[in-house]
Amino acid sequence: MTTKTSDVLGPPVDSFGELVAYFEQGCKPSESWRIGTEHEKFGFHTDTLTPIPYDTERGVRAMLTGMQEKFGWTPVMEGGNIIGLLQPAEGIGATVSLEPGGQFELSGAPLESLHETCDEVNTHLAQVREVGEQLGIGFLGLGFSPKWTLDETPMMPKGRYRIMRDYMAKKGNLGREMMFRSCTVQVNLDFSSEADMIKKVRVSLALQPLMTAIFANSPFTEGKPNGFMSFRSEIWKDTDPDRTGMLPWVFEDGFGFERYADYALDVPMYFVYRDGIYHDVSGLSFRDFMDGKLAGFEGQKPTMSDWSDHITTIFPEVRLKRFIEMRGADGGPWRRLCALPAVWVGLLYDQTALDAAWDMVKDWTVEERQTLRDAVPITALSTPFRSTTAHELAKQMIEISRTGLKNRNRLDRFGDDEVHFLNAVETILEDGRSPSEELLELYESDWNGDIDRIFTDCAY
Repeated sequence: MTTKTSDVLGPPVDSFGELVAYFEQGCKPSESWRIGTEHEKFGFHTDTLTPIPYDTERGVRAMLTGMQEKFGWTPVMEGGNIIGLLQPAEGIGATVSLEPGGQFELSGAPLESLHETCDEVNTHLAQVREVGEQLGIGFLGLGFSPKWTLDETPMMPKGRYRIMRDYMAKKGNLGREMMFRSCTVQVNLDFSSEADMIKKVRVSLALQPLMTAIFANSPFTEGKPNGFMSFRSEIWKDTDPDRTGMLPWVFEDGFGFERYADYALDVPMYFVYRDGIYHDVSGLSFRDFMDGKLAGFEGQKPTMSDWSDHITTIFPEVRLKRFIEMRGADGGPWRRLCALPAVWVGLLYDQTALDAAWDMVKDWTVEERQTLRDAVPITALSTPFRSTTAHELAKQMIEISRTGLKNRNRLDRFGDDEVHFLNAVETILEDGRSPSEELLELYESDWNGDIDRIFTDCAY
């Protein structure tokens, strides 16, 4: 989730057109398109296999401070607490932020190629390991916490999380599980125009369940199999219906920046940020805020910073900001952290591939897309679809992505293109089993039912 890095609010917003323009300003020529990769991971004490709290000698604060001191990151503060890090860089650099339960998130810089993306991931994980080893802290790449209960999971000292935690209990049964015990990997990609955005969002929403199936990596809860391949994905089905889902109206005539802004206006608010404080307005209307009638802020109008904050509290399978966020994959090992953006870049950043991907999904119905999405958390790649399976569809999708990456022809210093970043996904598809199925087999065989083995066999 987003970490606030500035208190600058800007002028008030006076019209709906300004909210629409927020999204329009994301349009970029293809030569300016970038790749932004985000991934989360669970920290744990290597001796006790317990989650790391915030304010102890071997806690989250110590991790952030250690990275600041050793590698020159700039601290992000809230209420006297270090809650994130900024990478010193020209332009926009990477950030490290904290998820509600202490999950460490790298929000990568906008980079030109997957070669740079993978270098960034490897550098970050090396830094995290170096500081973590000094503190007796390790990190685990999974989609859901495999051992700890919700009560055992700490909460980070960020004001927005207290508001969200309390409101989640009013809207669904699993929202707090999402906040405190799940991890994802996602990629943020650009668009050139409204028409380009529309096509990319539609393709991404339709194909998102296939990504969930390929990257399914959350089969355990509190030390035992939970009956799901991606419990993280299942959680989103019972989090908050006002701000999640497959957005079927995206496929209707008339979808564009204006329609998305109108949708976002109707998503209930969480908070208003003023003078370093998150004020609880959960459940209230951004439309009232626009009219100067928001309870507790009567006579005040929102700023673009408020709108930007509000957009970050919407959690559909694909989210539009000034770029497009693909949000359907479980966290995992480092090779899959590079593979996830590779799949999407191949699909969306080459016109031939994008057209082929659209041809693949354009006649899928609303009901078929939703049924596929609802089923893959349980059956992953074996999920049936029409006369085939998610496995066969995924192979078709990856072949399209491979073509897109070849057409991009972005070479590293050794003359290699970006196609090899698909290797981790192609290995999964050759075997026909999701990562969760492999973990469950280890649990029943080599691990002999001992979930503690996951902290050694699957740690970074």
